Amino acid sequence: MRGFYIGRYQPFHNGHQHMVEEIAAEVDELVLGIGSAGDSHTTRNPFTAGERVMMVTKAVEEFDITTYVVPIEDLDRNSVWVSHVRSMTPRFDVAYSNNPLVVRLFEEAGVEVRQSPMFRRDVLEGTELRERMIRGRDWADLVPDAVVDVIREVDGVRRIRRIAETDANGEEPSDA
Repeated sequence: MRGFYIGRYQPFHNGHQHMVEEIAAEVDELVLGIGSAGDSHTTRNPFTAGERVMMVTKAVEEFDITTYVVPIEDLDRNSVWVSHVRSMTPRFDVAYSNNPLVVRLFEEAGVEVRQSPMFRRDVLEGTELRERMIRGRDWADLVPDAVVDVIREVDGVRRIRRIAETDANGEEPSDA
């Protein structure tokens, strides 16, 4: 059986890693969708799709499961989103998500959806991690070591701090 798990992974953190570990016990193969693949270089989405592919691919190497990491660009039409996802990914039998909209869209399309309890959601949340990077607080212990390596390789902390500096009025910088 092949599962599907989508996230923005900005960045991929230990909560995502925990979810993959749980999913790996239930399926033979796993498709990991990189959501909002076209977005990068903002405080909400600082990392490119390619950088997130690196993060996820390296982080899940430790699991004994075949994985496919697939970037998926946003589609601002929820009624056709599942068919868009299906057109971008290998076939899958079950989707995993805790996002209420994603769960609803998959269920409406007739896809089995499984949810799991959030893992340390108080700190394992992308907004919290990005904020820690911007403010110079500890963040590296909240992501897999492989992700730390990728963020350092791409100078991601410096990037998000620089983006945040230009974001003085609380809005995302305009696209360049």
